[in-house]
This record gives sequence, C-alpha cells and structure tokens, in this order.
Amino acid sequence: MNSVDPAEVAKFEAMAAEWWDPNGKFKPLHMLNPCRLDYLTSQIAAEFGRDLTTALPFAGLRLLDIGCGGGLLSEPMARLGATVVGADAAAGNIPVAQLHAKQSGLDIDYRHCAAEDLAADGEQFDVVMAMEIIEHVENPQAFVQTCASLLKADGLMLCSTLNRNPKSFMMAIVGAEWVMRWLPKGTHEWSKFITPDELYELIRGASLSPMDRKGMVFNPITWGWSLSDRDLSVNYVTASVKR
Repeated sequence: MNSVDPAEVAKFEAMAAEWWDPNGKFKPLHMLNPCRLDYLTSQIAAEFGRDLTTALPFAGLRLLDIGCGGGLLSEPMARLGATVVGADAAAGNIPVAQLHAKQSGLDIDYRHCAAEDLAADGEQFDVVMAMEIIEHVENPQAFVQTCASLLKADGLMLCSTLNRNPKSFMMAIVGAEWVMRWLPKGTHEWSKFITPDELYELIRGASLSPMDRKGMVFNPITWGWSLSDRDLSVNYVTASVKR
C-alpha cells in the first residue's frame, strides 16, 4: 500500500523554494535542526560503534532520508561520510535539494519517489531516517512497515513526530501556525499526531525493536531546543533496530 497522501505532499510542494531560508516557512526546522542532529548522530554512532571526533565517522554507512525536503538533514549526514539517498514525494523539493548540495560540494543521491518505490526496487540501508513525516502519511503502519523493509539486518530507524494532546495543539498549531506564523495555517492536522506509545506499537508492528525515545523541547527564554528524557509532550524522536 502506498502511504503517500497527495494533499500533504501539495502543502510542502507549495513551500519548496523556501527550504534553505532560515527565516522563511521552514524556520521551525532550522531552529530544531541542531537538536535533531545531536540525537541522530549520537544514536548512529552508538549503534555502529563510530567515533564522532574522527573526520568521516559515518563512512561506509548507507543512509536514507525519507521525506528529505530540501536536504536539511541529508547534507550534514553526507558531511559525516555517509552515502546518502534523499527521497521525497514532493517533486519540487528535489531540484532545490540538488542545487544546494551542488553549491555545497556534496554528492547526495536525491530522488523524487516514495518509500514504497525504494522498497519495490529492493533498496537496503544501514540507517533510515523518517523525521517529521509520519504525521503526514496516509497510513502510518504501512509506512513504518515499508521503512522496516528498507533496513538491512541490525539496521537503525530514526523517527520523529508530534505527540497528540492539548499541549501539542496549543504549541504546534495555535502557537506555531496561528500566532507566530512560522508555518502556513493547515500545515499540520492535530488528529494525525501520534502519541509515543502509539508510535512504539507501530514500530513493534513492523517487527522492529524500540530502543530509545526522547523529547525535543523548545525553551522560549533561550529561544532554543534541547533533548529531554522526560518531556515528550510535543516533539519527540525515537530509535529502533531491526534484529
């Protein structure tokens, strides 16, 4: 089953040109990126025994960034030495990502396709990143199962999303979309948000083993993000493995 939701794809297609504008419609992701990368790199390094102080710690690892957008995560992973495939169902995102990678001197394999297309071609990866995408797909369980099929044995899946509760509605929709106007109204549907326990069930349903989950918490005083072991009330990220 194809998990792509055409209406969700169209939302991001309309904003494609702004991916690399830190003050544009993707400002929240630019602000969140250091926090995301802190979690992603530490999990990958721990799982594959890599030393992040070396020049290219992820050399030899094949990594998929599904829902790559303009490449905000693909590029740092390529700089760390990973062989990166960035895939997105929104066609307009790909030329933006390709141009920026070229300007940055990075070799990244960007493709306009869905996760299901890669699975049908028998693609396999050491790491699959599905960041801020599962709340936009048509069928979350089918999507997670497809991601699992793309993993090699002992591969690592990293997935982030938004919790579903009154606080997340106030912060992610009322705050980010209506008040701060960081994102266009309607970017997110609160009913599609997924609780941490629900996501763990989806992960287990795809025969993956959940290993870790942490919250990504925004501090309005420091105007920055940090990881939290306890506060998963709005944004959070998970790590799971294919044993």
